[in-house]
Amino acid sequence: MRPSVFVYAQVLLCLLLVVSCITPYNPDTVSIPPSLIVEGMITDQPGPYTVKLTRTADFSYKSLNLLETGAIVTISDNLGNQETLTEQSPGGNYQSSPTGIRGVAGRTYKMTIKTKGGATYESDPELLKAAPPIDRIYYEYKYVPGSINNGKANTWNVYIDMKDPATTGDYYRWEWTHYEFVEICQKVSSVGQSSPMGIPCCSNCWDITRCYSNCINILSDANVNGNSISRQFIQEVFYEASTRYYVEVTQQSLSKGIYEFFKTAKQQVQNTGGLFDAAPGSIGGNIHATSDPSLKVYGYFGAAGESIGYLLLDRSEAVGPPVSSADPVVVNPMAACAVCANNQYRTPNKPRWWQF
Repeated sequence: MRPSVFVYAQVLLCLLLVVSCITPYNPDTVSIPPSLIVEGMITDQPGPYTVKLTRTADFSYKSLNLLETGAIVTISDNLGNQETLTEQSPGGNYQSSPTGIRGVAGRTYKMTIKTKGGATYESDPELLKAAPPIDRIYYEYKYVPGSINNGKANTWNVYIDMKDPATTGDYYRWEWTHYEFVEICQKVSSVGQSSPMGIPCCSNCWDITRCYSNCINILSDANVNGNSISRQFIQEVFYEASTRYYVEVTQQSLSKGIYEFFKTAKQQVQNTGGLFDAAPGSIGGNIHATSDPSLKVYGYFGAAGESIGYLLLDRSEAVGPPVSSADPVVVNPMAACAVCANNQYRTPNKPRWWQF
């Protein structure tokens, strides 16, 4: 016996009543007053050094930070040396001169800021501690058939070995920078073309891929003091080309303060985004407002010693063809050349150990 229309109507009415009785949960929106965010570091490697200044937007309607332009940013050491940084276009990034101030192990450094609104800020002094050398950089190949694509079926894990000094309280951070030689410096798309046309570079040019905040790689020597650190993982390389992979690895010696800052930032990045995760504002730093102590400021200005090495990774042992993440480009041999940009993503300057 088929249910009557009346039964269907009763069921629908009950469902509507149930839904209408559910009170939706609207969590409080996160709203913090506009606050300065500082990102910067000086090292014992040649400059220039960059300090990035942004200001928080109201998270209740925007999840972005605004560029802080027109500020006066100065880096100084405990011997009286100092340099006022130059703001770069499009703004918010302040850079030292390549021949200007340079970090020296054993000295302390601090940064001062005066915004165009007249507020002043100062960082706590940071001691620059020399980094121990990297003893060895190497890789291990791994093939896992049945992966999503062949680019991820073939992988290479990069590791380093180093010796921790006998002194206690050493803290480390590792970064990597990959350089890829490119021949195309500009892409032009036209109606009716399936692939963009590529304009060749006027000079040698390299794309730059860096390890950013989503791969914070830090270590305290609390459990390894004075011993060797072996097989410290640096990165995983995928099979996106059959050419050799060039990477530079940087080992930084940190103060306890900046180590704790990165540790807190790493925990924040790894949060799942649940209702009860800590808000981003919980990450403090070593910057203070000197004109008005009630002003909130976030971020860290650090000083670090660095040891840098390189690796040429041979991908010829991979199984099958590579899987490139780049779109195919048809080179236009008749087009005039395009200038290779010189920024954090691309450079005309040859990497220091490039051998290709």
